[in-house]
Amino acid sequence: QVLLVESGGDLVQPGGSLRLSCAVSGSQFSIYVMNWYRQTPGKQRELIASITSGGSTGYADSVKGRFTISRDNAKNTVYLQMNSLKPEDTAVYYCNAVRIDSYWGQGTQVTVSS
Repeated sequence: QVLLVESGGDLVQPGGSLRLSCAVSGSQFSIYVMNWYRQTPGKQRELIASITSGGSTGYADSVKGRFTISRDNAKNTVYLQMNSLKPEDTAVYYCNAVRIDSYWGQGTQVTVSS
């Protein structure tokens, strides 16, 4: 069984930064494609960043240039560095691991407000 645990969500002022972490249990972390999604009430979950097993990354236009996804295969952890945060970044952020099956974390709340 694969378990994902996100952390790092918080209340932050506009223009601030946060780093989210997602620790993944189980073996073979390095071969998973890792994704970060976010969701606000009444809206569909949105894919915002991805990183392949080879380290290639992709971003949604809404976060490109502000967010950075990275992974540490030795620690079985994926990160999302979020800079220049805006109120519209307020959401629950979810970590997702994909190989043959798809696994989800429980989510972490990010609130951007003054």
